[in-house]
Order: sequence, then structure tokens, then C-alpha cells
Amino acid sequence: MTFSTTAKEILVTRVRATKDALEVKFNDGRSVSLPIDWFPRLLHGSLKERNTWQLNGDGFGIHWPLLDEDLSAASLLAGRRSRESAQSFQRWLQVRRRNQRLRVRSRRKAVA
Repeated sequence: MTFSTTAKEILVTRVRATKDALEVKFNDGRSVSLPIDWFPRLLHGSLKERNTWQLNGDGFGIHWPLLDEDLSAASLLAGRRSRESAQSFQRWLQVRRRNQRLRVRSRRKAVA
């Protein structure tokens, strides 16, 4: 006896980040709106950084290159918050702040 199952892959089709929420639409018509504070890197990003994203693997996940953040379609659909450790997030935040200070300094030198 042969069984055939066709599992449709659930893929991200659209992403929108607001001040308060991450809104994600999927290829099967479902959508989720999750609190932005569930995702600390997105929370600390500007609206431009939050809305600069790329689909990973044709929609299996989302990558935010300016924030070095990756979230899977499956975890978003399940309503899971970020599982990044506090230590990892603090290291990322320190590097981010240092890079922001360096950019400000180089702009000042360029203007002077």
C-alpha cells in the first residue's frame, strides 16, 4: 500500500514592522501580529532597520541584515518570542552602540 501526503510548506510572503508590532503574512492566507518587544533586536532598531528585511529560503524565514536577526516562519506562526539569551543580546547591543558612536565621529570629521 502506498500513501501520498502533500504537506504544503508554510512560507512568509509579507512582513511589516511598526512601532509596536511585527506583522507577518503567510502563503496560506494566515497572518500574525506579534508584539515587537518579543524581539529585542527589532525593538532596538529604527523603523527603517525593522523594514529592511529579506526572505530566507523563499520564505522559510526572515532576515534583517541591518539588525543581524533571523526568525523562522514556523516560530512566528507558532507565536514564539525570541529565544536569544540575555548575554548574547547584551553583546550585540554593545557592538551596536559602539558602531553608532563610530559613525557619529566619522560624520563629524567629514563635516569639519
